[in-house]
This record gives sequence, structure tokens and C-alpha cells, in this order.
Amino acid sequence: MVTMELFSLTIFITISLFTIVIILYIFRTTNKTRMPPGSTGFPVIGETFQLISAYKTENPEPFIDTRVLKYGSVFTTHVFGERTVFSADAETNRFILQNEGRLFESSYPGSIANLVGKHSLLLMRGSLHRRMHSLTMSFANSTIIKDHLLVDIDRLVRLNLDSWNGRILLMEEAKKITFELTLKQLLSIDPCEWSENLRKEYMLVIEGFFCIPLPFFSFTYRRAIQARKRVTEALHLVLRERRVERERGVKKKDMLAALLDSDGGDVKFHDDEIVDFLVSLLVAGYDTTSTTMTLAVKFLTDTPSALAQLKEEHDTIRAKKGTTVALEWDDYKSMPFTQCVVNETLRLSNIISGVFRRAITDVKIKDYTIPKGSKVFTSLRAVHLGQHNFEHARVFHPWRWQKTSESMDFMPFGGGPRRCPGYELARVELSLFLHHFVTRFSWKPAEEDKLVFFPTTRTQKRYPIIVEQRNVV
Repeated sequence: MVTMELFSLTIFITISLFTIVIILYIFRTTNKTRMPPGSTGFPVIGETFQLISAYKTENPEPFIDTRVLKYGSVFTTHVFGERTVFSADAETNRFILQNEGRLFESSYPGSIANLVGKHSLLLMRGSLHRRMHSLTMSFANSTIIKDHLLVDIDRLVRLNLDSWNGRILLMEEAKKITFELTLKQLLSIDPCEWSENLRKEYMLVIEGFFCIPLPFFSFTYRRAIQARKRVTEALHLVLRERRVERERGVKKKDMLAALLDSDGGDVKFHDDEIVDFLVSLLVAGYDTTSTTMTLAVKFLTDTPSALAQLKEEHDTIRAKKGTTVALEWDDYKSMPFTQCVVNETLRLSNIISGVFRRAITDVKIKDYTIPKGSKVFTSLRAVHLGQHNFEHARVFHPWRWQKTSESMDFMPFGGGPRRCPGYELARVELSLFLHHFVTRFSWKPAEEDKLVFFPTTRTQKRYPIIVEQRNVV
């Protein structure tokens, strides 16, 4: 009797389990509201350490590649304290970026948000973001660059290159150039001891961007918070001095002047808001452009045929100018192969690996639903290095851009309403730097170096090279 009951119970459990499996299968194949598949890793920390470990190597691709292979181009993970939907799909990325303010809003990890400040352009939303983004665009458009900024860009690049001799750390020198350029454009401050001290503090701030945002947990993050305090104190002092100057009738043509000029009407900017805004623009103009400068030189050094063609283009420009050293707008517009090199450097290096957003409503993408409140990461890097998007995608090949100057899959400056407002300014700075560098110097690597991608893209040894003056006839 007991045996029969046990047998019946076994049959019942088996049938029940089989039924549950069938129901789950039917639900999985017919229900369109499911989250993208994936793994959330360990409690609390999720897969954060796996992501960081991958990006500290020369080849971080396996972190995304293995998950795309297992789950598809849109998958779920858990990084920097939150469950996050990763998109390695170009079409999905465009959809997310174009629907800023309607379906998605900017949302970055707490470590970044705390360091750039709650009033930064990176975190602004709605009408305020549109206003400030438009203001920044108006200050960095082609006309302003041509009529006002180009002279300072050319002068400061040449001024820095004047001191180059022998062994240098190219990434360190490039950071000096872009920081000085950014300070000049934002605050009309020329290179000095104060600006160099500020730059060193700023480097500490950036190092804390991708840490777990708990000061007692991370020494790097704690140091970054302290450095940010010193940076903001210095900028507050500059702001107070500028307000006094304006009362005396002194006017300057820089971003701070544009901010103070727009400070009226329905909106009154507090000092903390202006300082946070300036901090975020320093992020945009300093670290990314200097890294791109360095990697352009590295990629060209590793690709002699591309370097030879670039030198030919710039030697031709230099020969036409005769004894005139400073570049003008027409010179910049006569650098077609340089623009190919810039595009390919941006595509291959992916200084901005991707952007974070948060769903402000339930959003259906492909066969999934991203629930309201979910963090989303659009991986620009995964698209740029996808073999189905670009032929031989992981090879530096600037000639690909001679066939087409644009690609729907190419978004190094993001996209949609939050596309980087300084994208044209960055291209001009890169082009003028390359011109003066290749026409003035020959160089060779001082030692082997490699790329790493955490906390930001850079070379491990800051790319040491030995430079010599060229004798160009």
C-alpha cells in the first residue's frame, strides 16, 4: 500500500514538474514583457569586478563578447551597484539615444555623479539641459571656432611643442595641452603654476570615476572626493573674481562670460551650479581629447603607410604657407586624410566606451521589455568593434573613411539630444595638433606600451617616445 502511494506521488510530481516546464517554455516564447537575459553575478557587487578586471587588460572585449554570444546583443548584468541592461546593438543604441527625455533619461553611476556634481551638464535633464546644451553648442560651433578659438588653439599647441625634446611621455604632454586649451576656452586663463596645480588635482578626480562610491571602501574614490573639493574651491574663487570684474565693466569672450550673460530672466544660476557646469566641461574637453591625440600618434606609429600619407598631406600644407607658421581655417579644411585618421582613432580607441541612461517608462525593445527605472548602458565600443558593422573592425585602417565619411554605426560623440556639444572643437584641436606634431618632429617609441581601458582609456606607461626636430625643406 505504501509502495503504491509512493509510486502515485512520484508520478504526480513528475507530471507536475513536466507541466511547469511546458508552461514556462510557452511563457518564455510568447510573453513579450520579459527582461533581456543575462546574469547578475554576486549579491550587491554583481559583475562589477569582472568588468573592471576585463577593462584593466589590453583586450576588454571578452566581457561583452562572451555575454553577447550567450545571451544576444542586448543582455542584463549588474555593475556599479545596479542591475543594468547592456546594449551592443547599433539599432538599439540609436533608439535609446534618440529617445532622450521621452523614454530614457541620463543616469550615471553614483561615483561619476558625485564627482562631476549634481548640476553638471552630464546629469541635467529637461528644459534646463536643452538650454545649457544649446549654450555650449553656440560657443563651440564652426563659426566661433573659426573667428575666435582657432588662434588660441594653434598658439597653445605650438607653445607646448616648443619645449619638446628627447624622451617625453606623450600622454602626459597631451593632457597639458588640452587642459590649457580648455581653461583658456572656459575661463580665459593662460598656462601658469595655478593651472598646472589645478590639472594635477583634476587627474585625481577622474581616477575616481569608476569606483564603488563608498569612501571607506575605496582609497581612490576617497582621494578623488577630496581632490574635487579642492578643484571646486579654486573655481569658486575664479567665479567670485569674475563677478567683481563684470561689475567694473571688464568683459571676456569665454564660456564663463556666456554663462554669466545668460544668468538672468527666468533662470538665476547659483555659484554651485556654474562651478558644477564648468567641472563637467573640463571632463569633456580635457581627458578625452588628450587621449585621442596620444592614440592617434600610437596608431600612426604602428601603421607606417598611414603615417607617410598623413605627413605628405601636412608637408604640402606647410610648403604652401612658406614662413607663416600659424594655421588658419582654410588650412584646417584642407586636411581630408587627417579627418580619416581622426575618425579611425575615435572608432578604434572608443575613449567614450558608452553612455548610461535610465528608462522613465516600460520600454519594448526587440523581444524584451526594459522596466521603468532600469539602468541601461549603450555600448558604443561594442558597435564600433563589431565585425558585422565594420570590416576588419579591430584593425586601424583610416582609408575606410575615404569611401564614406559617415556611418550610422559610428557614434564616438554619442547621439540624440545629448550628443557631445564640443565634437567639432575636438576635431579641430586634434587636427591642428597632428599638423604641428608631424611637421616638426620625427619620433620613435622609447619602450613598448599597451592600451588599457580602466578607469578610462589610456596607455599603461603614458606612451613614452623620443622626439627629434625634423629638417623639412
